Amino acid sequence: MLVITTFELDEYVYRAVRAGASGFLGKGLDPDELLDAIRVAYRGEALLSPAATRALIDRYHNRTDGLSGEAAKQLAGLTPREREVLTLVARGLSNTDIAAALMISEHTAKTHVKRTMAKLGARDRAQLVVTAYETGLVQRRTE
Repeated sequence: MLVITTFELDEYVYRAVRAGASGFLGKGLDPDELLDAIRVAYRGEALLSPAATRALIDRYHNRTDGLSGEAAKQLAGLTPREREVLTLVARGLSNTDIAAALMISEHTAKTHVKRTMAKLGARDRAQLVVTAYETGLVQRRTE
């Protein structure tokens, strides 16, 4: 599902991603960007506007409820490499970028992403980002 909206409010972004949206973009897209977004969503990849990404990061950074033991259990099933890949996905890196960062092939990076998604029960990369922040594996960077 791809959400295109006038308002990139954090609550809308959060609800859309939790409902299964793979993309969340502002309506100011040109036709080529819209076609690219549709293709990305169709492939099952995530596409979030910078404002939407910031909203998700802020949402999880400002949480006041503590992390449950469930978060640790979720991550316990991942290999160290899969945790590393999850962290990079949460930072917004593509498979190509992950491959370069870890000095592995793009195919291997894609395999790690798919295995991480399977182990965490994530439908797409957007859900991996949510999981990374919910579990505390990744935290908002302060500037």
